Amino acid sequence: MADITITTFEEARECYRQKELRQALYDAGEVIMGDVIVNLHAAEHRDRRRLENRLFRRDTFFHYERELFPEIIEETVKPYVAEGRAELVSFGHQLMMNLAATAAGVDRPLGTPEETFHLYSYLTTFIEGATLAHYTGDVEAKTAEVQEALERFDDEFLKGGISRRRALLDQLDSGEIAEDELPRDVLMVLLRNEDKVPMSHESLRREIAFYLLAGAHTSATAFTRVMHNIFEWVAAHPEDIARVRNDKLFVQRATHETIRLQPSSPVAMRWALADIELSTGTKIAEGDKVIIDLISVNRDPSVFGDSAEDFNPDREPPEGVGPWGLSFGQGMHHCIGQDLASGLAAPAGDVPDEHLFGLVPVGVQVMFDHGCRQDPDQPPEMDPSTSRPYFGNYPVVFGND
Repeated sequence: MADITITTFEEARECYRQKELRQALYDAGEVIMGDVIVNLHAAEHRDRRRLENRLFRRDTFFHYERELFPEIIEETVKPYVAEGRAELVSFGHQLMMNLAATAAGVDRPLGTPEETFHLYSYLTTFIEGATLAHYTGDVEAKTAEVQEALERFDDEFLKGGISRRRALLDQLDSGEIAEDELPRDVLMVLLRNEDKVPMSHESLRREIAFYLLAGAHTSATAFTRVMHNIFEWVAAHPEDIARVRNDKLFVQRATHETIRLQPSSPVAMRWALADIELSTGTKIAEGDKVIIDLISVNRDPSVFGDSAEDFNPDREPPEGVGPWGLSFGQGMHHCIGQDLASGLAAPAGDVPDEHLFGLVPVGVQVMFDHGCRQDPDQPPEMDPSTSRPYFGNYPVVFGND
């Protein structure tokens, strides 16, 4: 067995489409990732994906973005604007957690800031559980901590949500409520179709926790990085300050460019289930681990030009290539929440009213609408507890003075 590292765009795209390559990125995080959709393969993955695709449709995302999310975003940012400052890393996770909870089906019946912070404490533990391969402390102790948190989360949030949704389904069956009165979330989809794709309670618990952490953590990571990259861009291009406030497509393109250059996970990993030869002649033997180096792949000059290393929101990728590169993957494990997180690539010409911008660009836009800028007295710091390039502390202030 060997590690095969893929560094070119075309080879990476071909690997993503290979059915004989199985997910390998979360092998160390089974406590929370063991049998969630991203780790399933073949028929199990197909059946779960087909089921959850019923929710992950563009009309649902449009409903979220235009009807549900604006109020959630404003409620989350309001106390920080009133205080005049925030720390982007924790704020971004709180914001994206509130949005991800809506999609996952994690109810917050109290609706208080205290409840939000309590749920956020679970989220941070789940993130550590999913990224145990990069954890620099006692892995066994952290695994036990994650399992305990998962069980408490179940008691405090999930069981009540399941009971509420079962009651709604009973009301639907009796004609007391209409179809459109059901919540549009992953938990409802799974409960409503448990006869088609049976899941144990433990598997259901992991799936919902996964959607909460995946939707919140990856989006929050992108959120902070987009803010940072726009701060840096405007400092070098002061003529674009007005675009940040007045051009939503500029913010969305900055998001896509950030995701290309700084994918949430810098690598994708796959186990080879059979011998494979790529069209380039690269040979992969059964049992090999394929490491797709997304940092290199997304900066491939043969695709993105000589300036591939540079951040440029006005970059025009070649036809057939997404502006986010391959950060969302392709093939059967293509990110199910891509359109929800980053919206659709902007069309040529006028933007239609139904254009989907994505929750990260929408969240970033709100911050700049409130005059968010770097704290001049406290520079950002990186997170020393992980080998991944995450910000650990990013102070900002609000106001246009």
